[in-house]
Amino acid sequence: MARRFSRRTARNIVMLGLLLVPIVALGGCEQKTKAKAAEARPVRTVTAAKGGTGETVVLTGQISAENEASLAFRIGGRIIERSADVGDRVEPDQVLAKLDPQNELNALRSAQAALSAAEGRLVEASNTFDRQKILLPQGFTTQALFDQAQQGLRTAQSQLDDAGAQLQIAKDRVSYTELKANVAGSITARTAETGEVVQPGQTIFQVARQDGRDAVFDVPAQVKRATPPDPKIVVSLTDDPSITATGRVRQVDPQADPITRTFRVRVGLINPPSAMFLGATVKGRMELESTPSLVLPASALTRINGQPAVWLVDPADMTVSLHNVQIERFDPASVTLAGGLEGGEIVVTAGVQALHPGQKVRLLGAAP
Repeated sequence: MARRFSRRTARNIVMLGLLLVPIVALGGCEQKTKAKAAEARPVRTVTAAKGGTGETVVLTGQISAENEASLAFRIGGRIIERSADVGDRVEPDQVLAKLDPQNELNALRSAQAALSAAEGRLVEASNTFDRQKILLPQGFTTQALFDQAQQGLRTAQSQLDDAGAQLQIAKDRVSYTELKANVAGSITARTAETGEVVQPGQTIFQVARQDGRDAVFDVPAQVKRATPPDPKIVVSLTDDPSITATGRVRQVDPQADPITRTFRVRVGLINPPSAMFLGATVKGRMELESTPSLVLPASALTRINGQPAVWLVDPADMTVSLHNVQIERFDPASVTLAGGLEGGEIVVTAGVQALHPGQKVRLLGAAP
């Protein structure tokens, strides 16, 4: 009986030992889990600091003449000759086109005849006045006849002056049948052909003066606002960047283009090389004004309640918390803040997706 009891007791002890093994193992795992949970998560951080955000803006434009002249006939008529075309270089007083001068020549001959008649009347009136002037003191004529002769002389003189002026007008109109260049430059546009009837003032040629070159750009509004006063702009050819010239802003359109919503800006080039011919495509580089702003790596950005935010590390207890920020500009590498941080905060830049508020962290590679 005692032997059976001893065997049963031994078997119970063995069974109890087998049951205690998993309990002890379970308790060990729980302790390891708690220890792991309490371990601080390593994170990479930077210290937020304000710095300049000046950047280089590159825009594409083209070379244009600093001054352009529109050439037109001062009278209307039919073009009978055109001696210049687009691309030709012209000099002052060079004849570019001619109108049919027949009507103007007829008017010139008529004015010449009127002048001759006025000269004859003046001679007659002058002789009459001279006779009356001699006879009046001798009493062989009356004061009324003398006054009449004097008035006739004045009228004849006025008619001669008028005929002379009409003759000059007729000569001018004959000269207006020839369209002459009034500047030295190159023809950039032509809007009429031989045989076409044109109106006074209608543009026939567009001439780019050779005394200056502009680089013309269409500038967005945000770039226009950030442009510093009197910026220095470096202009280079797109097909040969080694050919460059510097320039200053000469003119900015006060109103944006209604379609593109950009502003036309003309940059006067200083001693441009000859390779920068009219119509050449160029690139202009300009440094924008530098304004102190906070710039963080793009990896630091996360969201809370649908708003952009970053994780900040409290250096006192090394825990993290979320703070909303305002974004000014964003690109794949960095984000510029418009507000939310004052500078000096420790911002988490790697591991932001695995954090939760109040979590303990350990800094890796903290920026000074």
